[in-house]
Amino acid sequence: MINFTLKQIRYFEALARHRHFGRAAEACAISQSALSQQIKELEAALGAALFERGARLVTITSFGEEFAQRAQIISRSVLEVEGLARASRDRLSGRLRIGIIPTIAPYLLPSILNGLTQAYADLDVNVRETLTPTLLHELAEGRIDTALVALPVSEPAFVEVALFSEDFVLVRPLDDAAKPVPNARMLREMRLLLLEEGHCFRDQALAFCNMPSTRPRELMDCSSLSTLVQMVSAGIGVTLIPDMAVAVETRSAKVAIARFDAPRPSRTIGMIWRKTSPLTQQLLHVSDVIRRACIADRSELSP
Repeated sequence: MINFTLKQIRYFEALARHRHFGRAAEACAISQSALSQQIKELEAALGAALFERGARLVTITSFGEEFAQRAQIISRSVLEVEGLARASRDRLSGRLRIGIIPTIAPYLLPSILNGLTQAYADLDVNVRETLTPTLLHELAEGRIDTALVALPVSEPAFVEVALFSEDFVLVRPLDDAAKPVPNARMLREMRLLLLEEGHCFRDQALAFCNMPSTRPRELMDCSSLSTLVQMVSAGIGVTLIPDMAVAVETRSAKVAIARFDAPRPSRTIGMIWRKTSPLTQQLLHVSDVIRRACIADRSELSP
């Protein structure tokens, strides 16, 4: 019988993902020499090489590619067993891995964590902030338990639970505060600043203006709402931001906020998880806790 450990599987997956011993060791929070030793022991147990070691990069072997597919199944099964164990308890406890997109995290995460802490004293919440496509991939692979994203994601394998909806607002230079609020057609003719590709908020803003995402742009796209607002403050153009971001992003910027006439651009924020997750009932309760925390937070920020 071939003997190897779940820890070795985890180290193998990290090295297969990063293709670099140093980065993989850092991701696993162990020393590079310890990681190397564990990989060697795994290869010895299997009787075949998983990686080709180069001067700078690591290349996975054909056997390593095949093993990676089985390792993913093993890891997912272990996570499901862990989920079953948590689901069998009366109260949710232990580790809960939550993904969240960057246009939500800075504004609602403190309230969300506070709400979860009050509802679940024994819960260890791990937060992963990244773009929607990455969260969907990691959720499908079982690397996170649930994610807060803009709906719909339209993935048949996921449960979608709407939490709340919010409007987008126009951010423009302070000197333009008295001007009429532009409509979607007028916005197409303005210098509209956007988040870089990969952000769902960019696609939503373009959809409101009826502009194709492939349209060439003469202006820089930005990686954060903060940068967009500061560029507007400098007189470079105008932008859209979600209502939840207004209080934080405009407090130190010389900009004016305008709200659109109906039909207003908006988005629905929701929580998603795998339909096969054994934590489904617990996650439904978690979604209620998060909804209440978010609504309370937004009520406090409303003028």
